[in-house]
Amino acid sequence: MFAPQGFSHIRLTVTDIHRSKAFYQRLFGMPPGSDFSNQIDDPTVHDDPWRTFGGCSFTFHGQTLGLRPVASGADRFDPDRVGLDHLSFRVRSVEDLHAAARRLDDAGVTHGEVTDLPPFGLVILSVQDPDDINLELAAPRVGP
Repeated sequence: MFAPQGFSHIRLTVTDIHRSKAFYQRLFGMPPGSDFSNQIDDPTVHDDPWRTFGGCSFTFHGQTLGLRPVASGADRFDPDRVGLDHLSFRVRSVEDLHAAARRLDDAGVTHGEVTDLPPFGLVILSVQDPDDINLELAAPRVGP
């Protein structure tokens, strides 16, 4: 038996690596730590896991979010199909949620309101990525 200690990495399939990379850079406020998106036109990159298939990745606190450009431009994310419903990133505080909302506003990215969810002990901010994958930023709820 084993006990997971968190996620090592999650990789999302995206339709446009440059658009998605720019979005996540704005969301996280940092560039990717690994980036092979400039090799996307090299036909050998699509079969090369060492170059992350022409994608990029963002690493924070030992966990990595990767972006892989293999979906066709006509494909769309659907939370009602088997697979991913949404992805939630933990942040330190409600103040971090408000700071993220301001950063998204400054970048012209549409997002939801900072929302208190008392039954779950969370406060969240939701935003859709360029492929319509729902992302949450979630902070611990403080107080009653």
